[in-house]
Amino acid sequence: MSGAAGGLGAGAIRELARRHGIRPGKSLGQNFLIDPNLARAIASDASIGPGDRVVEVGAGMGSLTVALAATGAHVLAVEFDRALLPALREVTGDLPGVTVIHGDAMKLDWSRTLAGSERWTLCANLPYNIATPLVLDLLRDVPAIARYLVMVQREAGERLAAGPGEERYGAVSVRVAYAADASVVRRVPASVFWPRPGVESVVVKLDRLALPRIAGDRAALFRIVDAAFAERRKTMRNALRRLGLETEVADAVLAGAGIDPSERAERLGLEAFAKIAELMPG
Repeated sequence: MSGAAGGLGAGAIRELARRHGIRPGKSLGQNFLIDPNLARAIASDASIGPGDRVVEVGAGMGSLTVALAATGAHVLAVEFDRALLPALREVTGDLPGVTVIHGDAMKLDWSRTLAGSERWTLCANLPYNIATPLVLDLLRDVPAIARYLVMVQREAGERLAAGPGEERYGAVSVRVAYAADASVVRRVPASVFWPRPGVESVVVKLDRLALPRIAGDRAALFRIVDAAFAERRKTMRNALRRLGLETEVADAVLAGAGIDPSERAERLGLEAFAKIAELMPG
């Protein structure tokens, strides 16, 4: 596509959509990036360069793909909506190192898709409707992805990176902390998307840890975490009682972990949940 090398702005995206008969779908969480300067900034935030391997989920019509390719990285652009593929292939057809595939990111065989020994970066404007479950699934199951630079709805992004005591902190935050270091690196106004969403977005960076932050039984740990956050602002004593412990036993477990039974999950970090899990009766 003429001019794609310089980035795809609002006019180019709308014209591309018109020619290919594309109408953004709310059901798929489609909001296309129309600011080439932001696309380049996101590619820079990802710290990628020539020869790096990048996977982009929800490539859309290629506005971010173009910026990623300009770094010299090899880009695997994944798109679920078949209606977008002709436009995406038009935009990326002359760009070296870009491979476009059709696929559902929630169902892909990622071990086969990212075959080889290379470390990958996921850099994407993630569809709102899959952002959180996809990030959690990939952190858990796909160690080949070492870094994530994802643009998501502000509330979801703040939840991914939140720490104890922060407004968005919850079970999702603890799962991320288990596997990665996370931070919000930039806030993004609704005006850079077409169609314009009713919410702000953020760009979140996650760097996978070489090993989980906490050793031990993962399933047991997150059983505690999920129970603790099942009802916000309930005490840890109540959380353990929901898991079948008598009050006296729950209090003894929490005392052993150095936690007041009246404490709330929102104030506890990953290490505290791990101590509780270790002390739970078999």
